[in-house]
Amino acid sequence: MQDIKKFVVANQLLKSGTSIGANIREAQNAESKADFIHKFKISAKEIEETIYWLELCKFSNNYPNVDELLEQINNISRIANKIIITSKQK
Repeated sequence: MQDIKKFVVANQLLKSGTSIGANIREAQNAESKADFIHKFKISAKEIEETIYWLELCKFSNNYPNVDELLEQINNISRIANKIIITSKQK
């Protein structure tokens, strides 16, 4: 049973983590500024979901240390949010 739970978390982490880049890639080909911002907001939501899954991993004994990954994803979050804010101001 533990392996099934571990797989579920790992699968969710994989899905949310890879969705970030896919949505940012889509934003690069946005049809308008509003579309660009919308796609970056979707990425920001996926970043938050990824942080959630990584935090679950952090407090479980069944996963390797994720502190470095959390630091990296928090940096990505700051960058994505700055892009959203800057894009809204233009």
